[in-house]
Amino acid sequence: MACFKICIRSRRKDGLYPVYIRITHNRQIGYIKTDKCVNPRNIKKGEIIDPIILSHCSKEILRYNDSLNSVDLSGLSVSEVILFLKKIDEEISFSAYARIFIKKMASEWGMERNSKTYRLAVQSFETSMSNSNILISQITVKSIQEWINALSRNTHRAKEQYPVCIKVMYRAAMEDYNDYEKGIIKIKKDPFRKISIPKADTPEKRAVEIDLLQRFFFGSLPPSNMAAPLPELSRDVAELVFCLAGINTADLYEMKKENLRGNLLCYQRLKTKKFRNDGAYTEIRIPERLLPLFAKYKSDNEYLFSFNRRHQDLNCFNINVNRGLKPYCKHNNLPPLCIYSFRHSWATIAQNVCKATTEEVGFALNHASAHRITRGYIRTDYSP
Repeated sequence: MACFKICIRSRRKDGLYPVYIRITHNRQIGYIKTDKCVNPRNIKKGEIIDPIILSHCSKEILRYNDSLNSVDLSGLSVSEVILFLKKIDEEISFSAYARIFIKKMASEWGMERNSKTYRLAVQSFETSMSNSNILISQITVKSIQEWINALSRNTHRAKEQYPVCIKVMYRAAMEDYNDYEKGIIKIKKDPFRKISIPKADTPEKRAVEIDLLQRFFFGSLPPSNMAAPLPELSRDVAELVFCLAGINTADLYEMKKENLRGNLLCYQRLKTKKFRNDGAYTEIRIPERLLPLFAKYKSDNEYLFSFNRRHQDLNCFNINVNRGLKPYCKHNNLPPLCIYSFRHSWATIAQNVCKATTEEVGFALNHASAHRITRGYIRTDYSP
């Protein structure tokens, strides 16, 4: 048990004595400086006799004792006890913590794409609470539920995705601020224990019929004065996606020359490689039909394709590919398509026309298998 005493130490140049609260713990002594000073005439035999100062400091000592009663002090040094007491009035800013967490995701953990979703989640939560600096104490079951209810009315996927992001960061803050071994609990409540996060709506089926795909791939480019018009890039990328088993544009953008081994693309899916035991590794055979496109977009650096010369990052690449599809489809009297339509169409045709099983389609799309343990026993064959 820590013991407290109101005391003075050295005299200041103006003749006053700063007032301290001395802490004795495990035979160690430390001091917390107060904001009070005492005149020498209010000191008798080294002891403070000023009733106002004594009353104020006594209240502080009572508050310190109340805080320490909830903590296991046995493993703490006196300096750790002082550090804990100095922080009991500090409000933890969830917004500040979240920004540091997101920055680490992007710069240290190699999760730049995911970090953007987390950033949007924080912005949405702050907008809901009309507060750009949300404190941990302000995050309650009620505030979260009201936010989720608003998301459920206006979004299809974010109503699940955003609350999950906030939940992950809130519990990460609990792990960082709470020392369970020493019994120091700065964040005592977890409102997410009483929150039921809704599931995202089933995504709209984006697959298109074969005859429409044929019209797309045999369509003509809209007139343009540019040497490399965006609709041309979009059509070519759509062909790469469709003919490479629905590959993601992010993986095309990040593909390196080292991933090309003969007529195989051997790579880890960018979206999920950090979350899967197998690193989301897959191999795709390159159809001869795509060889002209591989030559057309050949890179002069370590990347396999030259997409990074024209587009700042993989998100800009994806946005521009979708942007270029609009004039191309309009010019060829086609309904609006997005680049994901070609991934969905590949999967649909593989099962409905080529009679592949759902398991085989999921394997080809590099989705996580439901048979993770069994997969660990089997040497994977990518040739199908």
